Amino acid sequence: MPPAAVDRRVVLLHRDAPPKPAPGAACNGCGVCCAHEPCPLGMLLSRRRRGACAALQWSDAEGRYACGALSEPTSWLPWLPARPARALARRWIAAGRGCDSTLEAG
Repeated sequence: MPPAAVDRRVVLLHRDAPPKPAPGAACNGCGVCCAHEPCPLGMLLSRRRRGACAALQWSDAEGRYACGALSEPTSWLPWLPARPARALARRWIAAGRGCDSTLEAG
């Protein structure tokens, strides 16, 4: 049986981004998962299935990445008022569920 394929794409991140947490640990805004490929909401917003999510935003003030659909919901989901848009985005991206990325950062 041949060995499993390994994805060796290079993902460029801000030099001050925090290190990727272990799967299941709290999200720290490292950006690895969203820079690698968009989540289902990111696919809708980015209109792509591979590559960095268009809604991934770096915050100099916080020193971390954030989902634009959460931080600026009316910019990314303009057809909805801010509060319901943010709630919908939180549900779609599973905010608060912990890191679900098994990617190796190096």
